[in-house]
Amino acid sequence: VSYEEASELAYFGAKVLHPIAMQPAMKYGVPVRVKNSYNPSAEGTVIKKKVKGEDQRLVTAITCKRDIKLLDIQSNAMLGSYGFLATVFGDFEKHRLSVDVLASSEVSVSLTLDKKQSAADVDAVMKDLVTYASVSLAEHRSILTLIADVERSSDVLATVFSVFSQQGIQVEMMSQGASKVNISFILRDDQLDDAIMNLHYCFFEDRCIVNQDTDKEKEEALYL
Repeated sequence: VSYEEASELAYFGAKVLHPIAMQPAMKYGVPVRVKNSYNPSAEGTVIKKKVKGEDQRLVTAITCKRDIKLLDIQSNAMLGSYGFLATVFGDFEKHRLSVDVLASSEVSVSLTLDKKQSAADVDAVMKDLVTYASVSLAEHRSILTLIADVERSSDVLATVFSVFSQQGIQVEMMSQGASKVNISFILRDDQLDDAIMNLHYCFFEDRCIVNQDTDKEKEEALYL
């Protein structure tokens, strides 16, 4: 696992190693081995500088955050409204609310807030936002994050959306991180476990439902 991948894992749910704790190792290129105290003889996981072409995996890990809020903000002004995003994030700064994942356009932004955020602060920022935007809040949502080779994002997304389509899982928002090692999807809480299980089958267990259906269609075509 690379330093960058480990940092993303820590942020999106894997709390084994804090990103700040890895900064000296990243600075001087020192590998870090994470061991299991309940199974000390196991090899563990090595965190080190990534060498291009060394790892051919599409996805390194799947992680998630449950019970988050999804906020959709649409400007009431016409296209080209100057300073819309600056105003939105100014309000979030005023109420000391931090954002996990976001996707934006010129006059709209969708973002997530985790369950640690104060309900009173969320209500307060929404009161500010509705003075210049249409705002909708959806609760009981989850962030599903793939730590992946973003240079091959088309291959990753082809598998992900095929799985979601077959399982009836609805993606309400998607974001590709600036770190270039994560792709995040916002789903309903009640669909998260199904999504994780089926993506794990595809990326780590070689029993992907997408491949199975494709093979079945090929076999049926042979008999036509």
